[in-house]
Amino acid sequence: MNELDIAKQLFENQENIILIYAFNATGKTRLSVAYKNFTKNENEGKHIGIYYNAFSEDLFVWENDEEGGNENIRLNILFSNLSQFHSYFDEKDVEEKLAIYNPKFKFKFNQHENPEEGIESVSFFIDEEKQTPIKISRGEERIFVWCFFLTLFEVDAWESSQDAHFFIDDPVSSLDEHNIFITAESIFELIEEHYLKKRIVITTHHIGLFSILFDKLKKGEKSGRYNKLTKPFILTSKEGNLTLNSLNNEVFLFHLHLMQTIDTATKTELFAYHFVLLRQLLENISSFLGVGRIKYTLEQIGVEKVDEAMEIVNSLSHKNVYRLQFNKMAEAEEAVFRDIFQKIQDKYRFIY
Repeated sequence: MNELDIAKQLFENQENIILIYAFNATGKTRLSVAYKNFTKNENEGKHIGIYYNAFSEDLFVWENDEEGGNENIRLNILFSNLSQFHSYFDEKDVEEKLAIYNPKFKFKFNQHENPEEGIESVSFFIDEEKQTPIKISRGEERIFVWCFFLTLFEVDAWESSQDAHFFIDDPVSSLDEHNIFITAESIFELIEEHYLKKRIVITTHHIGLFSILFDKLKKGEKSGRYNKLTKPFILTSKEGNLTLNSLNNEVFLFHLHLMQTIDTATKTELFAYHFVLLRQLLENISSFLGVGRIKYTLEQIGVEKVDEAMEIVNSLSHKNVYRLQFNKMAEAEEAVFRDIFQKIQDKYRFIY
């Protein structure tokens, strides 16, 4: 299947809450675009939903004002079809969404002269009196943009336009674990308010976000109202073909999913990017052991040359490895990989 086929499958699904887990680079953002295009085609070319994805984040662009010595540094908001709805909320509305993240910054909106053009830019500052403009961190920026969209989601004007669904694609990039938990809570609040009125589709590569939402919707204390309306999936890609696998009522355990994926790879071909998956598996085990150190786990499973193994795992699980995902492992690297994976299996005897 391609993205459009999966989009059609999601559109025809009966449940109001769709939760999708997929590894990075599987095609989650392309799926959100395909879903937008498919639903527009079903509605005479008109938008019927609101989207948060990488393209939404790209609407926010820093103007560093280098010529002016950064005195007027600001975050510009590019004009889009969403700009017409900016006038329905103000700084206080976004501040309410931001509050749970305990931000260390303040901000103000800089409006276009024509209100229909919406907000032109956002200025950030620490001192509320002086309001000296600053540039916030990448993580803080992602949190701000996410809260901006959370506010947009709740604009009353959507009730007569683009109110059929929310599609939220990976709102957790550049966030630490604590803020990922908070983001999961903010998504759950959004679901609580809107799940009976519109469809909510959430895609993520982050197992923590997926697991928290899965537990709340399928097994939590309030799950009685959501369980039958929630459909969890795993999105996979093989040789360019996408597959949307239903989890039904199975328990989703990420380390077992990783084990299964790696095990399959060891029986076919191993590529450099498989070290990324191996590292994620080691991190999960380390976290379970309560140490948070991969080296300790390697020692526990009986790896002989721990430092050498650590060096290989670290170098080949670097984020740039996604760029080299079709490179086959060198013979020495594959030997280390297979040794670590076999020792994990021997030590913990996972059933998957």
